[in-house]
Amino acid sequence: MKRAIYRHCLSTALLAGVMLVGGQQVRAEDDLPPYVMLRSLQFVQDSVVRGDHSAVEMQRFLINTLDKRLRSADASVFQDTRNVDAVFIYAMSGGNPATLEYLVSRDVQGNFDSRVSDALRKYLSGKGTSTTRSISDMVPEYLNTGIGPYLALVTGNITIASNAENALGYFDQARLSAPGTIIEEAALRRSLSISLQTHMVKKGLFYASRYARSFPFSPYASQFADMFVQLVVENYGAVTQDDMDSIVALLDAQRGREIYLRIARRANLVGNKDLARVAALQADKIVGDVEDGRRSLPGLYEGMANISTPDVVAASQAISEIPDEQLSDRDRALRNAAQSVAAQILQKPDASSLTQAIAPRVDKQTDASLTALRAEPSSAAAGNQSATNPLAQTTVGGEADKVVHDFVSQSRSKLTQIDELLAQESAK
Repeated sequence: MKRAIYRHCLSTALLAGVMLVGGQQVRAEDDLPPYVMLRSLQFVQDSVVRGDHSAVEMQRFLINTLDKRLRSADASVFQDTRNVDAVFIYAMSGGNPATLEYLVSRDVQGNFDSRVSDALRKYLSGKGTSTTRSISDMVPEYLNTGIGPYLALVTGNITIASNAENALGYFDQARLSAPGTIIEEAALRRSLSISLQTHMVKKGLFYASRYARSFPFSPYASQFADMFVQLVVENYGAVTQDDMDSIVALLDAQRGREIYLRIARRANLVGNKDLARVAALQADKIVGDVEDGRRSLPGLYEGMANISTPDVVAASQAISEIPDEQLSDRDRALRNAAQSVAAQILQKPDASSLTQAIAPRVDKQTDASLTALRAEPSSAAAGNQSATNPLAQTTVGGEADKVVHDFVSQSRSKLTQIDELLAQESAK
């Protein structure tokens, strides 16, 4: 809270020349050099990604104010290279691309580097790939200038599709040139995304750790959370529990608990029961908000993970005792699916069916077919059994064969429905 108040006061002080009233406001805006106004915008944007979400409205105000200032500025203002850089940075910071176009078209004195302005105009109009070589050549040249980190970030964005490894290099350069800023935040998110796509697990863990340490309260942190959960679930084994725990430990308790719950849920959906149990137990160790009903979720995910173990009875009972009102619609659907699986596992054979199955003598060929049917793992193969399974073509064994055949078919049909439900749930 104190940090947010400090940032707000400092931001107000920086903007004192802009936020005057009446005729004084217009004069103050006209007198301020664009690069000074840009510094205020950069400060506010960096405050937002560090967690001061109250500064979002101030960011919009500053972008609009700076846009008006740039459009009304006399051409002589851009003889100062700092103001030229302010135009480029403004365009790369969410500003109006038409303003860059407007200023460049009126630059009769050659104050704007045409290479940079042409590359940015194409990039902002969606034609960035055509400028890959030209803009990448400018990155070293502008490395130690105000626009250097921004150019590196843009170049990384352009390069991702053609060369992900090179893109990582540009993102590294951007974040190292501007630590603690919105540039580093964006570069880390993009780097983590590339690591996921290219299966570079160690790099992914490094970028995730850096992000969790520096930007846990960013408004874009939900994207980081999505990618981190995916990184852990898809690469568990290469990603150890220590790796997972060390990164989650960098977050506050609420966010750490949420991450573990999401890992547990997704791990259950993809069938990684070991990870689901580990994540559920870790979530349960973190003190959560009892009032929101979230304390039931670790039990649900751990119970789901234990359905296929010898503890199936206890697991089924535990998840059955969770009140419906403490679960979302999606989690209730998951619990129902898990209960159906448990019921199939625990279902006792009908006594009359057992009598019928024991009575007839079954020759060796049919007995081998029954064994193969019970061992057959694929539900798709069960759908084709009329063509391949001898049970569909022989009367040997009579009613016993039919009973076993019907029981296996019905069970597989129910389990297939459950699998389809879980697949649909995983896709959400």
